[in-house]
Amino acid sequence: MSRKLRPQVLTGRNKLARAVWELVWLLLFRPSPRIFHSWRCMLARLFGARLGKRIRLYPSARIWAPWNLTMEDHSCLGPDVDCYCVDKIQIGHQAVVSQYSYLCTASHDYRDRELPLISAPILIGAQAWVTADVFVGPGVTIGEGAVVTARSSVFGDIPPWVVARGNPATPYKERTLNSDEQRVKNDFDPSTV
Repeated sequence: MSRKLRPQVLTGRNKLARAVWELVWLLLFRPSPRIFHSWRCMLARLFGARLGKRIRLYPSARIWAPWNLTMEDHSCLGPDVDCYCVDKIQIGHQAVVSQYSYLCTASHDYRDRELPLISAPILIGAQAWVTADVFVGPGVTIGEGAVVTARSSVFGDIPPWVVARGNPATPYKERTLNSDEQRVKNDFDPSTV
């Protein structure tokens, strides 16, 4: 999966599919009870989403183009997440994207007077946590086990097993888990940041 920004052309077929999905989202997905994750997963799968087992899709989560979304087992798109998947978005095993976060795979080329649409995929690694109200930009990879703290803006890659914060988000410490069996070692040295 190329992570470089590239031109994106939206075909008539794409626009029609998005219009039909928007109706399905509005009439069947959004009004469904909060605990009906399987129902919402089924609807997203009908539109091409590749979803693993025990996925949590909350009713207020917005998915722009389900056919560009992949979620591995036990992952979650929380309440009011905006998943602007003009390009591919992959969310790893047990990864969580918390409320009000915005996953944005597209922008416009400001160097061109016509402002053409450009896009690049987003990859969120296994066991990563994108906490509340985080912006993740096009072409970003958030490493396995990484945590991005609330209200951060991510414009570059975040290494595995770190906690990152700020605008732009940068790693500030290693993420370790409480249990010795789960403890993960990596080469991150917070004194180098």
